[in-house]
Amino acid sequence: MYTVYAIYNKLAKKIYIGQTEDLERRLSQHNKMIDNPSLYTSRFQGNWVLIHKEDFATRTAALKREK
Repeated sequence: MYTVYAIYNKLAKKIYIGQTEDLERRLSQHNKMIDNPSLYTSRFQGNWVLIHKEDFATRTAALKREK
């Protein structure tokens, strides 16, 4: 199962939308300055919090929704 998610950083006033197979791991990565594969979210200080998520059976469907 794939999850499309939206996270929000209150300090930076930014929203990020992504997709993943493991939402807990991915959210943890967004909140770490080190080992964060997202160059976008690592630029901003403050915590990213989940504001929305949707589950999909295939990655193709998740990618379509993410766009």
